[in-house]
Formats: sequence, structure tokens, C-alpha cells
Amino acid sequence: MKHVIALDVGGTGMKAALVGADGELLHTARRPTERERGPDAVIAGILDFAAELRAIGTERYGTPAAAAGVAVPGIVDEAAGVAVYATNLGWDKAPLRALLSERLGIPVALGHDVRTGGLAEGRIGAGEGTDRFLFVPLGTGIAGAIGIDGRVEAGAHGYAGEIGHVVVRHDGPQCGCGQRGCLETLASASAVSRAWAAAVGDPEADAADCAKAVASGDPRALAVWQDAVAALADGLVIALTLLDPRRLIIGGGLAEARDTLFVPLRAAVAERVTFQQLPDIVPAALGDTAGCLGAGLLAWDLLATEVSA
Repeated sequence: MKHVIALDVGGTGMKAALVGADGELLHTARRPTERERGPDAVIAGILDFAAELRAIGTERYGTPAAAAGVAVPGIVDEAAGVAVYATNLGWDKAPLRALLSERLGIPVALGHDVRTGGLAEGRIGAGEGTDRFLFVPLGTGIAGAIGIDGRVEAGAHGYAGEIGHVVVRHDGPQCGCGQRGCLETLASASAVSRAWAAAVGDPEADAADCAKAVASGDPRALAVWQDAVAALADGLVIALTLLDPRRLIIGGGLAEARDTLFVPLRAAVAERVTFQQLPDIVPAALGDTAGCLGAGLLAWDLLATEVSA
């Protein structure tokens, strides 16, 4: 069976899969990223993991994978195949595509993790059949993937979709990017966790705990949640004013709160629009498999491009 290798590299863990031509996950595996060992060890771990997947596919299907797709965080030069920089992983201009292609002996596509997840959500997830969408996962940070007719826009320099660094509160918290009041400092899962932990005086309290407390009517939780939803709505309205998406797809840890998030968020966005067309605001459909599925799509797209060339 013809198949490709897919890798989704995160700050703490890596997910991998063998993906069939129809998008089916034929085999899945996980392992820690082990970033504490340093960037060289992380890269070696990625290469070893990919090689293991190649061996499994060859043994199981009698033929090696036809290509590989890899999704990584941080700044990514997809055209050059270089992982330019990732704060959490420590690498600097890592030529991952070349290293993987040499190790595996097959063509390799490299993509940004959020854009890759957005590619999967757009084609086979919550955005399927939609010509214009914006995918926004609310996790440790916030980023976005701009979907246009089945592809995701990377921008002229690979920075398209960085909605987490839109300033929504000029007197807000300091952001790692150097600005104050960026959206991700106020509405990410990490931001909600910090605010809730401070509100209850428990450093272990997190966003999931806050969501549960909101559902039970805790006024402290409602205040934290409402502040986050208001900031998120402000950022999303800026995005839809610029991009005019037909669908807003919200994923990540906060989206797991379902109606606790989506009911007030839809109302807050609706209150803020004036001339703009209100898009559908829906939860992501693929969960934590989006990155692997998207990496698989990158690999299949690469093969299709080579065939057409």
C-alpha cells in the first residue's frame, strides 16, 4: 500500500503516523521530544523517529514510504525546508528537510505546525468544503492558519496568520515578542490558566479548572473567562475585518470547553461586527490528530507536485 510518513513535532511531545492516500491513519506513535537534552538531540530524535516509521511501513506494506511531511513550531521557511527558530526547542536555522531527506531517501515537506493543522482542518475537518476559513488554536500561545481554496497562506516571509501578536489591550501584559497586550497574553489557554491561578491563589489551577468553575457559576471564574472571551472576540473581529473568512475554526485546549466557550464567544463577536459579514464560528474537528494529518497532506501534495512537474 502506498503511504507517507507524517511527523508533528511539539515542545513536549512528537506524534507520528503512516498516512494512506485517502488520509487514513494506518499507524500512529508518540514519544517525548526531550527538549531538555538540547536542540541537537531533538533533531536526532526526529530523524530516528522518522526512520523507525519508514522501517515499520516497509515491513508492513512491502514498500517504503513515498514521501514524508513534518510539522514543527516556531518560525519556518517552508520553501527552503529550514526550521529557522523555535524558542521552546532551541534550534537555529535547522535544515530539517535536507537532514530528513538524506536519512530517509525520500522527498520531504516541512511545514509550520499551526498552518499544517489548519490545512488538515480545512480539507478534511471543520472547514471541509469551505473556500475561505481561519483556523485559530488556543493553546500555550495563539496563532492562525489562513485557508484559501484548499491551501494555507504562508505569507511573503512565512509569518502569515500570527494573530496571537495582534495587540488588543495596549496596557496589557508584556508579551515575549516585545509588545504589550498581545492577544495570546490574554486569551490563550496559558493566559487563562495564569489568571485563574492568581484569582484562586492556587498555582496548580489551570484553564480547564476555570472552565469547570464557569459552568458551575463561580463569579471569580466568570470574571476571568469573560475577560479572555472579550479579548479573543476583539482579536477575531480584527482578523475577520482583514480576511473576511466564511468560517472561523477554533481549536486548542480552550475549545475543549465547548459551549462554555462558544456560546459567549459567538455572542461577543456578533456584538462587535458592524459592516463585516459574520462567519460561522465552529470548533475544530480533528483534535490533536490535525498536525499529523496535515503533515501527511503536505507529503501527498509534494508527491502530486513532483508528478505534475
